[in-house]
Amino acid sequence: MSDNPQILVQRLHPAAQLPRYAHTGPWGDLAADLAAVSQSTLEPGETVAVSTGLAMAFPADFGGLVEDRSGLAVRGLTTLAGVIDPGYRGEIKVVLTNLAATPHTVFAGDRIAQLRLVRRIEARFELTDTLEKTARDGGGFGSTGA
Repeated sequence: MSDNPQILVQRLHPAAQLPRYAHTGPWGDLAADLAAVSQSTLEPGETVAVSTGLAMAFPADFGGLVEDRSGLAVRGLTTLAGVIDPGYRGEIKVVLTNLAATPHTVFAGDRIAQLRLVRRIEARFELTDTLEKTARDGGGFGSTGA
C-alpha cells in the first residue's frame, strides 16, 4: 500500500485533461481538479452529467470522491453522486446541479469539480439491540446550535 498511489488514466476524448493539483508539496491541495470536455448550459434547478473524457484505474485499496470546487459552489453549481469505486473503469462524469436562479454555462476546459483520493476499507456490519451511550448520543442536525 503506497501513500502516493499511481492512478492510470485513459484519455477517451482528445480534449480531456489529466486531473491536476493547482498547489503541490507539503501545503498542497487535498484534491485534483477535473475539467469538462464539452460545453453544457445548466438551467436553474437542472442536473446534468458532464463528461471529463477520462477513465481511470485506481489501485484496489483506493477510490475517489468527486467534490465541489468552492468557487462554483458559491455561485450555486454543486456536485452530486460522486463516489468512484476502485473496480470502475468507465468514463468519469461529474453530476452537476445548478441551484442558482440563473443559467450557468460550463465550457470545454473549465475546472468543474475536484477528485479526492480515499483509502478503501471494508467494514463488517454487526446487528445489535443496543448502542453505547455518548455525550452527543442522538443529537443530529442542528444539535450544536449551528
